[in-house]
Amino acid sequence: MTTFNVPTREEVNTTNQGIFDHLEKALGFVPNLFATYAYSENALKNYLDFTNAKTSLKAKEKEVVNLAVSQVNKCEYCLSAHTAIGKMNGFSEDQILELRAGKASFDNKLDALARLSKNITENRGNTDADILENFFNAGWTKENLIDTISLVGDKTISNYINNTTRVPVDFPVAAPLDAALA
Repeated sequence: MTTFNVPTREEVNTTNQGIFDHLEKALGFVPNLFATYAYSENALKNYLDFTNAKTSLKAKEKEVVNLAVSQVNKCEYCLSAHTAIGKMNGFSEDQILELRAGKASFDNKLDALARLSKNITENRGNTDADILENFFNAGWTKENLIDTISLVGDKTISNYINNTTRVPVDFPVAAPLDAALA
């Protein structure tokens, strides 16, 4: 079976080296998943441009989507990273577990977002009408819907890259959802 080592700065092109330097300065390290994007000469820059693009969703709302999507796609790396980021955005451990399960009993609007994100991912975009109606009834807009779908795609790309390459998780590992809820 092919194994994927995490590329080092010296193993990537000069564009990616510059991105590594920026990530090192901003985050204190280059996350293994981002480094894995650098196997491609263009994918890391393209991904960072996409994931950092303007959106109608606030940072905390983006984490709702990231956690629900990563759970459906069973991405240990992204679940671990977004559990840490979710905590930095003010979510408790119990709230993060709920969001991973695609719900949020603690906030009606976030509940609609989590349910939509989970449903879109599970159904590959064939969203259930009642889930969509609940999303709009909770106060979300059509702009929010399009931005949510874009974010589902963004996170799915990372989930698929990690699930294919299986690079080591360099965040505290999130507990499996079933074990955590037991």
